Amino acid sequence: MSSEAGSTQCRGLIEAKECLLKAMNSLGVIENSEHIQSTLRDVYNELEKLHDSRRIKESNNLN
Repeated sequence: MSSEAGSTQCRGLIEAKECLLKAMNSLGVIENSEHIQSTLRDVYNELEKLHDSRRIKESNNLN
């Protein structure tokens, strides 16, 4: 897992994103899995948006 400091929520988001990346890489060698990979990529992007908003919120709390 990344060494990024942050809340439990951020660490959970980082872990979830890493798991999705691992799943997408594994599916890359499986035929006819493009739709699943696309769905996982969409979920990853949603998690990234949540993570960005958490980082902004936590950054604002530090100031």
